[in-house]
Amino acid sequence: MELKLILEPLLFSAQKPMSAKELRDVLANAATAEDADDAAKPYKKVKEDDVTTALEELAREHETAARTFRLVCVAGAWQFVTQPEFAPWVKALVGVKNRPSRLSQAALETLAIIAYRQPVTRAEVEQVRGVNIDGTMQTILERGLVVQSGRAEVVGRPALYSTTPSFLEYFGLRGLEDLPAADELRRIPVERPPAPVTADAGLATVPPEQLQLNAEVKMQNEETPAAPAEGPGAN
Repeated sequence: MELKLILEPLLFSAQKPMSAKELRDVLANAATAEDADDAAKPYKKVKEDDVTTALEELAREHETAARTFRLVCVAGAWQFVTQPEFAPWVKALVGVKNRPSRLSQAALETLAIIAYRQPVTRAEVEQVRGVNIDGTMQTILERGLVVQSGRAEVVGRPALYSTTPSFLEYFGLRGLEDLPAADELRRIPVERPPAPVTADAGLATVPPEQLQLNAEVKMQNEETPAAPAEGPGAN
């Protein structure tokens, strides 16, 4: 049995979008169960890449067949969704879920900068936008669209921010590689504070080669004898 034919009913039966890894695990569990069917055993060690390839082929087949639904990958997880033109009847059947309010233009601009330049500090985003983003950052953090992903290796160690899977879901993106080209946004120069320097070599954040050079210069200065004094009292 073809792998794509097995994956199709799994996705129809799933209560949530599923990643290729989750689907692979289902296949492995089915093959190792005590009452495992002989047809399931060949897929015990199927590779995640093979699952992804089968899903992509299945998605193309549904698109070519022009069915009322399609298979899509959003934020790394696969699911069947109805075509947009059938929304009125679907809404009448299942109702309309309350969705968060739409993002403001300021929030969208801030998200775009973070998405294309991540990980990025708040100060860097403000340099690109040219305005204070305190309120906007609070909004997109509360919505779970961005998250603190680390700290920059500069003076003060400010927080770094990156997008989340919820960001991909909000915009219907399979991954960050699906973002439209924005070379101009990436090229905007941003200045970062200098990296902190400490006297303790074990804690220094400057490059190791610079530390070694500084040590060698210091040693040379200590080994160079002082020049003889000049004047009437000199020997």
